[in-house]
Parts: sequence; structure tokens; C-alpha cells
Amino acid sequence: MSTSSTPRDLSRYGWLAVAAALATIALKTGAWWVTGSVGLLADAAESSVNLVAAIVALVALKVAAMPADKNHNFGHSKAEYFSAAVEGVMIFVAASVIMVMAIMRFLAPQDLTAVGNGLAISIVAAVINATVAVVLIRAGRRYRSITLRADGRHLMTDVWTSAGVVVGVALVGLTGWNWLDPLVALAVGINILWTGYGLIRESMDGLMDVSLPKEDNARIREILSSRRGDGVDFHAVRTRESGARQFMEMHMLVPGSWTVQQGHDAMEDLIEEINVEYPDLRIIGHLEPIEDPRSYEDMHL
Repeated sequence: MSTSSTPRDLSRYGWLAVAAALATIALKTGAWWVTGSVGLLADAAESSVNLVAAIVALVALKVAAMPADKNHNFGHSKAEYFSAAVEGVMIFVAASVIMVMAIMRFLAPQDLTAVGNGLAISIVAAVINATVAVVLIRAGRRYRSITLRADGRHLMTDVWTSAGVVVGVALVGLTGWNWLDPLVALAVGINILWTGYGLIRESMDGLMDVSLPKEDNARIREILSSRRGDGVDFHAVRTRESGARQFMEMHMLVPGSWTVQQGHDAMEDLIEEINVEYPDLRIIGHLEPIEDPRSYEDMHL
């Protein structure tokens, strides 16, 4: 006995991320061109990484939306974890490039030009990224898509990068201290490494079949506990996440005197109750007679 859900096609959000990356690359490259700021060049470099990451995310969303087939009986939702891992690695690459360029410019300071124009362009790009990042993160939470959350968080690191660079370049323009430009770029590069680490860790957890969040597991246990008694019990309850999809397995022990119909009805009623709160949770249940010793041989995880 089980329930299942059809994978959602979320690729429209992937196209949004690609469009945002193309727009910000053009804007930030223009900002660097008019100012000569290594901070703004680093910011443009990170947007180039965003484009690659957005394309990878788009492909992953397309693959994850494919239905189960004879070679992938549980669907393709784990493709999202590969995308998140790639995004994490790309963030590391972007941070490394930013830090190298910052060190080079720190050793060879350079005067900046047309600071006001460059900052105005960079701010427009940051606003675009911030807007798209919020849309992706909210959609990722709503649809439990690690790809959308990762892409949104990636864009948000770009926003913070831009904010730091804008502050640094503005200070250089006000004070004439050229060493502030590479110093800010270096600090931003170190900061975004943490985001990359978080994405890689989350994707590895998913590939290793991480359980549902603690609060969800606790709520499911509450529902099961409400059904215990009068010869009914549960064990071997397992949950896991796979991209936007969620899975649960459980063994329901019932009196051996029950008819098949009684056991079936009890299981279906329980699955329907859980699905009221977790409509996308695919539940597989196994009935066992509570008096049979063999029912307890596979109860441990």
C-alpha cells in the first residue's frame, strides 16, 4: 500500500536564473570597464559563475521532473543534489578567483575612474540579483527543491558580494585609499566560501538519503502514536528526502485475527491522515501480525 506524487516541472525558475545571470554579467562587466576596479571585476567574474550554475540548475530541474521509468523506478529527483553540489563547487571557484585578483591588485594598486557611474551600474545589477534570489529561495522552500534554494542562495551571495564591493569602491572614491578596493574583494571572497561549503554539505546529505527534518519526523511519530493500542503497533519507520520528493516506509502490526480488508482499511486510513499534512509524501506500508515472532526480525534500522 502506498501513495505517490507526480514530479513538478520547475524549469521556469531555471530560465529566470539564466536570464538574471546574463543581465548582471553585462551590467557588471560594464561597471568594471568604466572604473577599472578589481572589486567590480571580481563581482563580474562571480556572475559568470552564476550563469554556469544557472544552466546546470536548469538541466537538473528538467531531469528531476522526468517520471519514473524502468531504469529509474523511484524517479529522477536526486538530479537536484548534483546541481547543488556543482553550485557549491562553482562558488568555491568564484571565491578563489576573487581572492587571487584581490591579492594581485593589493600588490599593485591602481587608481579608479568614473566611480559614480560604475557604482550605479553595479547597484542595478545587485537589485536584479536580489529580486530573483528571493523568488528562487521562496519557490525552493515551497516546492522543497534544493536546486532552487541553492541557486537562490548563490545569487544572494552575489548580492552581498556586490554590496561589499560597492562599499569598498565608494570608500576608495572618497578617501583615495586604493588598497581598500582589493581588501574588500578579499574579504568578500572569504565570506562566500562558507556558502559554498553549506551547499556541498546539503547535497551530500541528500545523496546519502538523509531523513526528513526532525520536526517532520516528530509529527509523523505523533500521528502513529495516536493509532497505537488495541493490538496495533508500528516499527521500522523510515523517512528520506530525494530532491523535492519525500518517502516513508513503515511496518504496521495488527492482530492476526483481522481480515485482509480490516488491515487494508486501517493502513489506508492512516496513510490518508498523514497525507493531509504531508501531501507529497510517498508512503509505503507493510502489514504484519503482531503475534508472529517473525514480524520483529526486521524492525531495526
